Amino acid sequence: MRKSAIAVLILVILGNVGAWALWNRPVAERPWAGVIAGVGYTPFHPDKSPTRRDRPSQADIEKDLAAIEGAVRGVRIYSTTDGSEQVPAAARRLGIPVTAGAWVQGKPDIDEPEIAGLIKLARTYPNVRRVLVGNEAILRADITVPQAIDYIKRVKKMVNVPVSTAEPWHVWLQHPELVDAVDFMAVHLLPYWEGVPVDQAVDYAMFRYNELKTKYPNKHIVISEIGWPSDGPWRRGAEASQVNQAKFIRNFLNVAAQNRLDYFIMEAFDQPWKREIEGTAGTSWGLWDAWRVPKFPMTGSVLETKNWPVMCATSIALGFLPMVFFLWRRNDLKIGGQLFYGGLIQAVASVLVFTVTAASAAGLATTTEIAWGVLIFCQLVLLAVMLIDGLELTEVVWQDKFRRRFQPCQASPAPDAPKVSIHVPCYNEPPHMVMQTLDALARLDYPNYEVLLLDNNTKDPEVWKPVEAYCRMLGDKFRFFHLDNWPGYKAGALNYGLSVTAPDAEHIAVIDSDYQVHPDWLKATIPHFARPEVGFVQSPQDYREWAGNLFQRMINWEYAGFFHIGMIQRNERNAIIQHGTMTIIRKAALKGEGRWGEWCITEDAELGLRLFEAGYEAVYMPESYGKGLVPDSFSAYKTQRFRWAYGAVQILKHHWRELAPGAKKLTIGQKYHFITGWLPWFADAAHMVFGVAGIVWSLGLLLFPKYFEFPPNAFMIPTLSVFAFKVGASLWLYEARVRCGFWDKVGAAVAGMALTHTVGRAMWLGMFTSGRPFVRTPKCENQPALMQAFLMAREEIALLTCLWLAALAIVLVFGRENRDAFMWAGLLIVQSLPYMAALITSMINVFPEIHWGRPNRRAVPVSEAAD
Repeated sequence: MRKSAIAVLILVILGNVGAWALWNRPVAERPWAGVIAGVGYTPFHPDKSPTRRDRPSQADIEKDLAAIEGAVRGVRIYSTTDGSEQVPAAARRLGIPVTAGAWVQGKPDIDEPEIAGLIKLARTYPNVRRVLVGNEAILRADITVPQAIDYIKRVKKMVNVPVSTAEPWHVWLQHPELVDAVDFMAVHLLPYWEGVPVDQAVDYAMFRYNELKTKYPNKHIVISEIGWPSDGPWRRGAEASQVNQAKFIRNFLNVAAQNRLDYFIMEAFDQPWKREIEGTAGTSWGLWDAWRVPKFPMTGSVLETKNWPVMCATSIALGFLPMVFFLWRRNDLKIGGQLFYGGLIQAVASVLVFTVTAASAAGLATTTEIAWGVLIFCQLVLLAVMLIDGLELTEVVWQDKFRRRFQPCQASPAPDAPKVSIHVPCYNEPPHMVMQTLDALARLDYPNYEVLLLDNNTKDPEVWKPVEAYCRMLGDKFRFFHLDNWPGYKAGALNYGLSVTAPDAEHIAVIDSDYQVHPDWLKATIPHFARPEVGFVQSPQDYREWAGNLFQRMINWEYAGFFHIGMIQRNERNAIIQHGTMTIIRKAALKGEGRWGEWCITEDAELGLRLFEAGYEAVYMPESYGKGLVPDSFSAYKTQRFRWAYGAVQILKHHWRELAPGAKKLTIGQKYHFITGWLPWFADAAHMVFGVAGIVWSLGLLLFPKYFEFPPNAFMIPTLSVFAFKVGASLWLYEARVRCGFWDKVGAAVAGMALTHTVGRAMWLGMFTSGRPFVRTPKCENQPALMQAFLMAREEIALLTCLWLAALAIVLVFGRENRDAFMWAGLLIVQSLPYMAALITSMINVFPEIHWGRPNRRAVPVSEAAD
C-alpha cells in the first residue's frame, strides 16, 4: 500500500476517534463526596421479573446490599410478597436500616397478604424503622383516600414504627385528611415526569418540598422518591441522559445535605423488567446499572457513554479490513476520493456499533425485541445501499481516468463490412411512429444491412398492414413479418427474427419501434467487433420530443442518470446491463448461448448476463445514436419500471449460482455490479415494509402504549441520515455527469422517487412469484384525465394519507409530552416522500403546461451530454 494510502487510513482512524471523543466529551458537574441517605431497592436482576412471578434469591439480595454498603445508609423496599421480604434480614446483618412497603392495589387477594407481610416485617426486624402502606395507589386510582386511611390505621395499631403511604406531592396537597392520618409524609418528587428541564429540576423539587412544608409545618417529610433516568424519551423540556442523571443526583445530594433532608434516591439498580410498565425511562433510574456497576462517579467529570473507547475501538476494528482492502485496490482514485470513501466505511462501522449496542439493552419488551431485529436488518440494507451509492459517487467525482473508454469509429465502412440484421419488434404501435423508425433506418450510412420488422400479435390489420406496405415500398432491405398468436412475448418475436435472419449476417442489432437512429450508428459501432472477445456493443437509450412537456422532461433526465452515470461505471468492470434497444450482438454468440430467453420479461438484461458468463466482453459507448419516445403517462412509466424490477428478481433467482461467491464464470466486478446494481431496488422493497410497519407501530403507540414505545434515536437518526445522503449523492452525481440544470436534477429525483412503491411491489412479487406476462410500454397515448391521475397513484396516495394521519396523530397525542414524537413523526413524513413524489408526478402528467423552476438554458439533450 502506498504511503498516501497509509496516511489516509491514519487520518480516517484519527477522525473516527475524534468524532467519538467529541460526542462523548467529559462534562464537569458538582461533586458529591458524602454518603447517600437512602435508595429505593427492588431486588430483581436482568433475567428476572415480578410480572412473571420470578423471585430474587437470598444470595442476589446479599450481593446487592454488599455492593451499596458504605455508599448508602438505608434502603426502601416496595413489597412484602415478591421476594423483597428477604431484604430486612440481609440488611440487618450489614447494619442497614429499612423502610418497608406494602404494594396495595385495592384487591383484597393482593392487599391482605401484603399488609400482613408488612406487619410481620415491622415486628420481626428491628432495622425496619418505618413502613409505607401503598406506593402511588391513590395516584393510580387503585384505592380511594378513605381506603388508604383505613389501611394506615389498621397497620398503625399493629406496629411500633411510624406509618405512612407514598404519593406524589400534589396528592398530599389535595388531601389534608390523608396527612392527618399518617405519622409522616412520604413524598415523591420526580421532575422528569413533569417535564422540568434538568437545570431547573432540583430547584423545582425544593419548591414543591417547601410548599408542603409550609402547608404542613408540623409534619415530618420524607422524600420517598427523587431521581432522574439515564435513558428514556423527552418529557417536554426534560431529557433523560447519563450526564443529566449525574447532574441532577449530584446537585440534589448537595442541596439535601445543606438542608438536612430525609430522602430516598430513586433507585439503587436499573430494573429492565419495568420497560413493560413505564417504557425505557422506567428501566433507567438506578445509580447502578442492571449489572450492578456504578453508572457515573460522584466526583470528577461525567461521560454520556463511559465505555465509548471500547465502542470506538470496535468500530475501528470493524472498518479496518474493508478500508485497507479499498485503499489497496483503489490507488487509481485521487486522495480526496480515498478520504471520502474511507471515511464513509468508518462511519458505517461506527453507526453499526452504536445501533447494536443500543439494541442490546436488557429487558426489552417482546414487541421491541422483534422490532429491533427487523430494524437492524433493514438498517444493514440501507447502510449497504449507502456504501454502494458512495462508491459510485467516489468513482465519478475522484477517478483519475477511465480504463475502458471506447471511441466511435470515424472511418467510412468498407463495401464488404460485416452484414448486420436489424430486428425491430413491434406490437400494436401507431403506424406513423413505426414508419418514422423505418425511415431513419433507411438513412443508415452503412453498406451491408437488412431490417426485419417483427409485428408480434397485433390483432387489428388496420394497424399492421400499413406498416407491411411501407416495408415493401422501402425495398429489399426491409422485410415484414406478422406473427399471430406467437408465444414468448418480445423474446419470442426476436427468436423468430433470428430464425429468418439472412445467413450471411454476422451481427444482430435490436431497436424498439419508436427509435429513430442516427445514420452513423452502425458505422461507429460495428468496428468494435473486430476483437473476437466482444459479444455485444451497447449505446444508451436516448429520447426526443420531451422538452416541452414537464412530465416527460422529468423522466427523460431520470433515465439519463442511469445511462451517463451507472452504465459508464459498470463499463469499467465489463458489467453493463444490456437493454433491448440500441444494442448489437454477435450472431454466433447469440445462437451459441441459447438465443433470447423467452422465460424472462427482461430478456435483454438476462442475455447480457449469459454472454458475460460465457466469457464475452461488452463495449459501452455513451454517445447517443438513436432516440425514442418516453412514456406518455405515469401509468406507463410505472408499468415499464415494474417490468424491469420484476425481471431483475427473476434473473437473480435464475442465475444466483453464478453470482454466488466462488463461482468462476463471472468476475468479481461483474458479480458486484449485478448484485449491488439491483440492491437499491431491494431497499425499495424494504421501504414498503418500513411504511406499513410505521403505520402499524403508530397505531400501537396510540392504542397500546403499554406494549409499544418510540424506536430509539439510535435507529431513527441513522435512517434519516441515509435518506439525506442518498438525496445529496444523487444531486452530486448529476452535477458531475449529467448536463442539466438544478430544477431538472430535482425533477429527475422526484420522478425516480415516485417509482419507489412500484419497484418495491415488483421486488416482493418477484421474490415469491414467477411468470408474470410481458406488458409493453405504450407510446403516443392521449393525455390522461384528472381523475386518472389519482387512479394512477391510488396505492401511493392511500399510503401517503395513512402516514400523514399517523404523523399528525402522534404529534397531537404525544407531542406535548415527548420530543421523540416529533422525531418519529418526522420519520413517517420522510417515509411518505416517495408516495408524495408519485402524487406530484402523476399530477404533473395531467397538467403538462406546469413549469418546474426556471427553464435551464444550459441543459442539452442527452445525446450531447455523452461523457
